[in-house]
Amino acid sequence: MRVLLAVAVVLLVCLVAVAAQRALEAIRRGRRRRVVNERLAAVAARVDNEERQRSAAAEASGALTSLMPTIHDLGPRNVD
Repeated sequence: MRVLLAVAVVLLVCLVAVAAQRALEAIRRGRRRRVVNERLAAVAARVDNEERQRSAAAEASGALTSLMPTIHDLGPRNVD
């Protein structure tokens, strides 16, 4: 009877140790995922900001070009 009780206690201790290890690993994994998600969100925000700046620059360039006539729009000058 004492042997069975000792074996049961050892198995219970092993079970608790495995459960604690898995719980700690799950916590670490969640923490890593959260950090990676924050980094990804920061990179996505930066890329979005750069894209907005690029499109604003292209729009400003297009507006400037529409105001200034190009060289090819003018006919040749005749100097007499």
